[in-house]
Order: sequence, then structure tokens, then C-alpha cells
Amino acid sequence: MSPRHPVLTMTAISKHFPGVRALDGVDFRLFPGEVHALMGENGAGKSTLIKVLTGVYGTDTGTITLDGAEVSFSGPMQATAAGVSTVYQEVNLCTNLSVAENIFIGREPRRFGAVNWRQMRRQARELLARIDLDIDVTALLGSYSLAVQQMVAIARAIDVRARVLILDEPTSSLDADEVAQLMRIMRQLRDEGIAILFVTHFLDQVYGIADRITVLRNGRLVGEYPTADLPQIALVEKMIGKELDALEQIDEQSRRDLATVEAGTPFVAATDLGRTGSVAPFSLTIHAGEVVGLAGLLGSGRTEVARLFFGADRADLGRLTVDGQPATIRRPVAAIARDIAFCSENRRTEGLVGELSVRENIVLALQAARGWLRPVPRRRQDELVQRYIRALHIRPADPDMPVRNLSGGNQQKVLLARWLITEPKLLILDEPTRGIDIGAKAEIQRLVAQLSDGGMAVLFISAELEEVLRLSHKVAVMRDRRMVAQLANDDTLDADRIMRAIASGAPQEGPDPA
Repeated sequence: MSPRHPVLTMTAISKHFPGVRALDGVDFRLFPGEVHALMGENGAGKSTLIKVLTGVYGTDTGTITLDGAEVSFSGPMQATAAGVSTVYQEVNLCTNLSVAENIFIGREPRRFGAVNWRQMRRQARELLARIDLDIDVTALLGSYSLAVQQMVAIARAIDVRARVLILDEPTSSLDADEVAQLMRIMRQLRDEGIAILFVTHFLDQVYGIADRITVLRNGRLVGEYPTADLPQIALVEKMIGKELDALEQIDEQSRRDLATVEAGTPFVAATDLGRTGSVAPFSLTIHAGEVVGLAGLLGSGRTEVARLFFGADRADLGRLTVDGQPATIRRPVAAIARDIAFCSENRRTEGLVGELSVRENIVLALQAARGWLRPVPRRRQDELVQRYIRALHIRPADPDMPVRNLSGGNQQKVLLARWLITEPKLLILDEPTRGIDIGAKAEIQRLVAQLSDGGMAVLFISAELEEVLRLSHKVAVMRDRRMVAQLANDDTLDADRIMRAIASGAPQEGPDPA
């Protein structure tokens, strides 16, 4: 096809799931010989669009054309056969097989009905040489780093005559040198005429290699832009959007109280804390009664910071103090023992147990802290559960109902109740209002303000900048797994200033937090 015509066109693509409009009339074009970044926050529809393209999901409405012919794939294998190959964040190859076997699995060259091992190894070496990768093709794939495994997956993808190569978060677990190697290969493949759809949350990588950018938000197309015409601050604005402030505001007295956190020894202080390959070393203090907001795009390292404080991931750099004393927190149970609680952003897989009742979910952390040989008495359970059902307005107010039957907002309240009954001194909230209705969101925001007013330290993570500004005393900004700024939430701080920090990776003018 002429380079002036798209190799792939998706037109008016819509996809619905029960209660969710995942894609709503989305258009997408991909040209030969380009790297096209697909951008958007969590839930924007990126993964759904890719799954529709590759036949994992069927479309409700819309058409897909490849090389000018309308197509509808029944699954990824059919898409691959047609020239649309995908390399996922988690390499989906067989680490217990050799490099050569992984490249040609299911397509092994044969001679007289048997696998021609010599030819397969020779072809594997030739294919890897095309992307400047010199490794032993007879060695097990699992003996190589994740970066090399990614390269092998790309080699396999282009060997099946891919015209469209989809790279879904391929750099999330790579170091700087490995990323540079992957970028070089992407440029080489682009120059050979392959169309590359690139999904990443790293802005520097987007602006280092992408020719065009398509932005999705809430399942809808925001726009398609030449990268050179879209400044980073504009991209961040388009991804996040402007919040329609339908939320009830925190009352003025609460806001004044939030603005007068007492100085003194912080409850938690991280000094050059970090984890190799996860988040760069950072320093951060959180005082009693202080709400520290953590802002940044999805994938910027916000959750990784939270997991280090809670011991869900082990820090291998820096040090941590709790209540002024050196602390080593390598497991969540150690964090709980030091009065630290963590509400995960993924309440379904890392938080709630859907088969258990509301009561059982609420008392879970308290029971774990006591040990399973010292069960919480049923009368005490009932007293605590009823107190928090009333305090958090959990509906329906039935402690015996399976928690999976509750709405998202009420499930989030159950998760909050679980940790509040442990009476923590630091409460880490990772996206506590994502995917819930406006009323439940306002209630949770008011609760955070009340907890802070009562002396609890809170680390509050949210992609909604207005929400972070409404609640926080200071805002730490993450970008590309680094903490790039800490900004005092005074009269000079607004969403635009935070977005400039996210986009530039540098602190913005204004007073530093105390």
C-alpha cells in the first residue's frame, strides 16, 4: 500500500460490557512505517481497543479494515496469520524451551516429517541478527533477562510477516539500557515499513519515538495528533480531562483544620527509599494529621511507593522511620503491627473476598492482626461491623450479604471499614474513589478530611487532580517511577501547576512544602 494510506483503520468501534461502555464510537488509524502511541489513563479503553482489533472481543458496532479490506478476526491466532502481531507486557512465550523453539513454535521447519533442528537454529540466528541480538539460540529462553525475552517475542512477531506490530507496555520492567535497545529496534522496524502501535505510560518514551498520538478517555476518542504538534502538558490535560465539579465541597472549617498540621516528628519518614527496577529512591515525610497527595499518570510509580510503605514490596535502597524509630518493613504483617493500613486500588483482586460476607470482609484485617488462633468474638464482630456500616453508610446495611453483591462504592466502603477498625496511624488509600458514583466519592472524601482532623496520617493516591488538591496538605508528583516534585498545597497550587510538573518532570515555581 502507499504510505499515504493507512494499513489499518478502525471506524466507530463500540464495545459494551454489563453496566460499562468500554468503547464508544472510537476511530483509529495506523500508517505503514510509523510508531503510533495509544495513550490514556486506566479505564480509557486502550486494552479493549487492542482486544477488539486482535479478535479477543467482538465489536458491538464499527468496522476494521486491513490493507483496505474489511476484516473480523476470531482470535489472536487469526489476527497473527493476517499480519497483526502483539507483544504483551508479560512475555507469553515458553521459558522452558530454547530461544529457537520459541521463535518457531508451531511453525518448525521440517525434513522428512521431523523437525529440522539445524535449519531452525540457523534461521533463528539470522532473524535475531536482523534486530542486532547475538545470543545462543539453543539456550533456554528462561536463562535470559526479561529484556532479551521481549526481543525474542518481537523477533517471532516480525517473522510471521507482521505488517502491524502491537507493543503493549513492553518497557514497564526494563532498565534504561534495555529501553534504549528496544527503542533502537522499534526505529529499525519502522524504517522497514512496519506499522507499530505502542502503548506505554512513560511520556519520555512517547516523545522520543512516536510519530503520532491517539488519546482515549473514558472509552471515547479525544483526538489524533502529530507528536510534534502536541506539547507534553497538552497531552496530560487531554488524558486527564477537566473534572466537572459535581462533588460536594469539604466545608470551610474542615479546610481550615487541614491547613494547620502541627510540625514535629513525622509519623513516617522515608529517606532515599527505593526498589531496584520498580521505583527510584525518594524521600518523603508524613505527619500525624497530614494528608499527603500522590499525583501522576498511571504507571508513574504511585502504587509502587505505597507498596514500599506497606511492605507489599521490599525496599532494597534507603531507610524508613516510623514514630521516630528506624523500621524495617518487609511484609504487610510488619506494617500492620506498626499501625499502617493499605487500601489497594484493585479492590476485587487484592482487597475484598467476593465469596465472603460484608461482616467477614470487615473483620478480616483485625483477625489477621490477632492471629487465627484468637478469633474475634462474634459479639465484638457485630458491634464493630454495625458501627462502621452506620458510620460509612454502607448500603444495603446487611452484614451477612456477600460483598460481591454490593455496588462498587459500597465495596470500597467495606474495604475502608476493614482497615479503620484496626485504628491505624497511617492510612494509605490507592485510588479509593475510582469507579464509584459521585455520592459515594463525596462521602469518602469527607471521611478522609475527618480522619485527618482526628490526627490520622493519610497517603492519598488519585489520578483526579482536583480530588488531590481538595484533600491534601502537600502533593508529591510522580513521573516515570521517580518522585519529581513535592509541592505545598497553598493558594498558589492548582491542577495546571501539577500537570506541568508531571509533563516536564521538574518542580514548578512556588514555595516548597515545610
